[in-house]
Amino acid sequence: RALEREQLTLHYQPQIDLETGLVQSVEALLRWHHPHWGQVSPAEFIPIAEGSGQILQIGDWVLRTALAQLRAWRDSGMPHHTMAVNLSAIQFREPHLPERIAQLLGEFDLPPDALELELTEGVAVSDPHTAVTTMDQLHARGVRMSMDDFGTGYSSLSQLKRFRIFKLKIDQSFVRDLGQDANDRAIVSAIIRMAQALGMRTTAEGVETGEQLRFLRNEGCHSAQGYHFSKPLPAEAMERFMRERVTESAH
Repeated sequence: RALEREQLTLHYQPQIDLETGLVQSVEALLRWHHPHWGQVSPAEFIPIAEGSGQILQIGDWVLRTALAQLRAWRDSGMPHHTMAVNLSAIQFREPHLPERIAQLLGEFDLPPDALELELTEGVAVSDPHTAVTTMDQLHARGVRMSMDDFGTGYSSLSQLKRFRIFKLKIDQSFVRDLGQDANDRAIVSAIIRMAQALGMRTTAEGVETGEQLRFLRNEGCHSAQGYHFSKPLPAEAMERFMRERVTESAH
């Protein structure tokens, strides 16, 4: 009953363009504050929501809330960032997903490239034929897709070249030890090179140090997110953060 009792909220984490230092996009992250249990981890409640089928209703609420927030930011004169929203495998397999996305974008008068749908490797791998069809339909509508936690799943490169992927997100497990682990540096470098060759962008997740950031920038990674820049923030705090970045860059 968390949804109907309005216990769910969204926090937003910025993805920073490594060339300009400005916020390129924000990722919407679901939070559940229970009156007795306090903050419940998404790692706990999302698998339960998926198992019960409630993830469809919750996922639709997340999309609607995130796009409403993006519309509000644009109306207040904020720069035109992209909103990244995670899709569960169950949502992705819904046959009417492309139509629903188009409907919500129309409702909030947002262009298709304002939205970036984040998929895990498992979403695409479990049923590649359906995945390709759905991605083609979303791509034809102008919606961008990124592959989350890239390198941690089992996707084959032969499938990757068929997917309409705009961006690969480099998993934080590779980013964490960039300063100490030569293997992680080699893997991250290889992912960036491969993405460049395939015409895809890259975002590194879990960036926490200046050393990690320098390596990623030198390797040609496009953007990064993590505590080095900001933890996930409520909408008002996120707006302040974005305005401060614009002010700083102007000086």
